[in-house]
Amino acid sequence: MCGILAIIGKGKDEALVKQLSKRMSHRGPDESDLHVTEKGHILSHERLSVIDLHTGKQPIQGTKSAWMVHNGEIYNHRKLRDTVLKGHTFRTTSDSEVIVHLYEEYGYDFCNLLDGMFAFVVIDGDDFIAGRDPLGVKPLYYGLDERGRIYFASEMKSIADQCQTFSTFPPGHYYTPQTGFVKYYRPQWEDASKAVEAVDLEAIRKTLTQAVEKRLMSDVPIGVLLSGGLDSSLTSSIAARLMKDSGQVLHSFSIGLDAMAPDAVAARKVAEFLGTEHHEVHFTIEQGIAILDKLIWHLETYDVTSIRASTPMYFLSKAITDMGIKVVLSGEGADEIFGGYLYFRNAPSPSDFQKETIERVQKLFTADLLRADKSTMAHGLEARVPFLDKQFLELAIKINPEDKQPKTYDGVEKYILRKAFDTPEQPYLPDEVLWRQKEQFSDGVGYSWIDTLIEYCSAQVTDAELENAEQRFPYNTPVTKEAYFYRSVFHKHFPQVSAAQTVRKWIPKWQENTDPSGRANAAHVHADTAIACAKAEV
Repeated sequence: MCGILAIIGKGKDEALVKQLSKRMSHRGPDESDLHVTEKGHILSHERLSVIDLHTGKQPIQGTKSAWMVHNGEIYNHRKLRDTVLKGHTFRTTSDSEVIVHLYEEYGYDFCNLLDGMFAFVVIDGDDFIAGRDPLGVKPLYYGLDERGRIYFASEMKSIADQCQTFSTFPPGHYYTPQTGFVKYYRPQWEDASKAVEAVDLEAIRKTLTQAVEKRLMSDVPIGVLLSGGLDSSLTSSIAARLMKDSGQVLHSFSIGLDAMAPDAVAARKVAEFLGTEHHEVHFTIEQGIAILDKLIWHLETYDVTSIRASTPMYFLSKAITDMGIKVVLSGEGADEIFGGYLYFRNAPSPSDFQKETIERVQKLFTADLLRADKSTMAHGLEARVPFLDKQFLELAIKINPEDKQPKTYDGVEKYILRKAFDTPEQPYLPDEVLWRQKEQFSDGVGYSWIDTLIEYCSAQVTDAELENAEQRFPYNTPVTKEAYFYRSVFHKHFPQVSAAQTVRKWIPKWQENTDPSGRANAAHVHADTAIACAKAEV
């Protein structure tokens, strides 16, 4: 896990490139290196050492003239070495090195062979290829300067003031000078008409377990983010079982405003049930408000829900890395796959439900994945997301949407996922957690966090400023004082129009109150405490 910067084109000052790369040194605090190719192109790398701690330094040279930088993890790198790349000689045991060898073996057409999360650039003479993982778990930006040089970077801050125009690199694509952008990831689940499969609870358990298992690959300690919600609790439960088999103890981490925050209480129950070594972190509202400026610089977004949820994640990530842990599992993706947000209850039809799950998964890179990556990597912490495993996605999204919305009991989000892991003979979780109502992360840390945050932001923006918001921010104009405040901070750091255009605002559908808090949905006031008792009737 790292920060990468590549500049295709001659004449860029090497010392300046090092400074640009260092703007994201938080992504790779362990070591840094830069390589200028024979043709004058530049690759730079800020490294977080997770696999091959001693010889895995980047940029990495292939067998001949190609060089590469990579941010992410390739979970099937050993299998690739033993099969399609068995004739290649490797310089390291790093998972990243397989990328440059796949380029040497197949040319441009190799991204579908990679199982993992990645953003990479390979340069070979004047030829190059850049690619991003299927869903955009890892960030990547690209831009063009006044001399026609092409830039690629893990974070916008390294290139924003160097390029005339820049944008977000689309997930599931690669780019070459010969082909332009090519969409290599074309899963069946993107076609809503393919969602006709029957529910196979055993297959769901097996495939998610495999997804967690491959993400335990590491040469450094691994922990889990445990909010006490269904998603993080399931990944924690599976990881705890797998690690127990090998004699390892799992470290779990939760955060809240205090010990009685909804997530903190639930996480404590799960940790005790699983036998993890649990660590609970608290932060104050005043601390959260104080770091908003720095947080928005890290996040590179003005999306309201991303900022609300990233604040506790930012504090939690620092506490985790202070303990010496570099990798955590996280539960992102389950809500999008299974329609877990409360507004999904209001879907007009199964077809609308299915189309919305697909769109939400496709746009994860603009919201939850951006938040998960940048709020953790602000402190050099790598987050891995088992629910977004390619095999699991293909299985889960293609389930008939009518089966995802139980008709005999109103309001059981992610019903199929809950039923798959409702195994009384060997329970994965306590019933009160397995069937707990959805709490969005920014709500679960303590309801007063969002309420006070809204009040604070509103006090920083006058009525006149909000009335004239369209004049100052004609693109994606903020409509609330909270949104206006975040946009103002973002604009201070990233004044370019291209920067504003990289952001997508997350707005829930099918409800009158469009605030992204889960508590804005009318269903939230109907307490879900009876679900555990009623589930047998579903």
